[in-house]
Amino acid sequence: MKLFLIAGEPSGDRLGAALMAGLKELAPDVRFEGIGGPAMQAEGLASLFPMEELSVMGLVEVLPKYLPLKRRIRQAAEAALEADPAALITIDSPDFCLRVAKIVKAARPGLKTIHYVAPSVWAWRPGRAGQMARVIDHVLALLPFEPPYMTAAGMSCDFVGHPVTAEPVASPADALAFRKAHGIAPEAPLVAALPGSRRSEVTRLIAPFGATLARVAARHPDLRVVLPTPPHLSQHVTQATRDWPGAPVILTAPDVPIRTAAFAAADAALAASGTVSLELAAQGCPMVIAYDMAPLTLWLMRRMARVDTVTLVNLVSDSRSVPEFIGPDCRADRIAPALLALLDQGPGAQTEAMRLTMDRLGRGGEAPGLRAARSVLKALAAD
Repeated sequence: MKLFLIAGEPSGDRLGAALMAGLKELAPDVRFEGIGGPAMQAEGLASLFPMEELSVMGLVEVLPKYLPLKRRIRQAAEAALEADPAALITIDSPDFCLRVAKIVKAARPGLKTIHYVAPSVWAWRPGRAGQMARVIDHVLALLPFEPPYMTAAGMSCDFVGHPVTAEPVASPADALAFRKAHGIAPEAPLVAALPGSRRSEVTRLIAPFGATLARVAARHPDLRVVLPTPPHLSQHVTQATRDWPGAPVILTAPDVPIRTAAFAAADAALAASGTVSLELAAQGCPMVIAYDMAPLTLWLMRRMARVDTVTLVNLVSDSRSVPEFIGPDCRADRIAPALLALLDQGPGAQTEAMRLTMDRLGRGGEAPGLRAARSVLKALAAD
């Protein structure tokens, strides 16, 4: 059995790798082609082209790369058709993936199309579910409340759990060992800074994050900072943070034990909006979320928003315990007091919100990658 997979960013690469591992366990004869990053390549995928070319977010941010992306869409669709797989499995990155699926479905209507990560129609642009149903047959959902939205639009859908629940929880000894390994005193306040995994995000957030940490360091002169980053951004991040306080420890593509230990060791995190809030919650690290984007992109998103928070921990736990600073509020003078409150007063209500989030995402159950693999095989058997 051959499957064609497409992932467009690091979080999708991790999802794809776990899915591939699950499929290999349940269907040992499975073969893979497509596009993915280092995690999927480690599971046996030879990527058609570098996945990093697709890691672009936001209307205004995409425009300068429109023509190269359009060529890659056509290239990916032609490769998928030539591979003649049992299914095309697209993973997140809907602006790219669903355009590929549209071309493939038009050329071969009978080919099963599966999309991993339901679009957040509960948050904004509810019409996307109906549009997606024209080219997607089956959806793998990460959040428990998403399947009804997908089935109402005409697609089959399974909640497969979120992969963050399968990651090991670092112990206090792991956290202490991380501090020792990086010369961070046990009593020093440690902030995990996470300005994103896309160059456009990092470029926009580096300045307000640095200015925020400068304000925190004025109150806590012994502040230390740890900053995980993907390999393709390592040089950019190192250069951009050279004047940051806290002697930042740059972790380039840390493996799971190091990343989880870093989050467990941190007293608080300053993070971009996205999946990372769940990774922090899994390790019990309280957080402040800050995000900015091009003004036009922000204006369009706010006009279409159906929820009052962008933070997944807030949404899944049905709380608003994680403070967030979006767009014009992404300023050091507004972010710093919230981050200082976490360092000085502790996580407060975030502790219960993080626990509830992990329970609702499936912690303690079957690994999400394996659940996703079962769902894929069930969808293929339904034909």
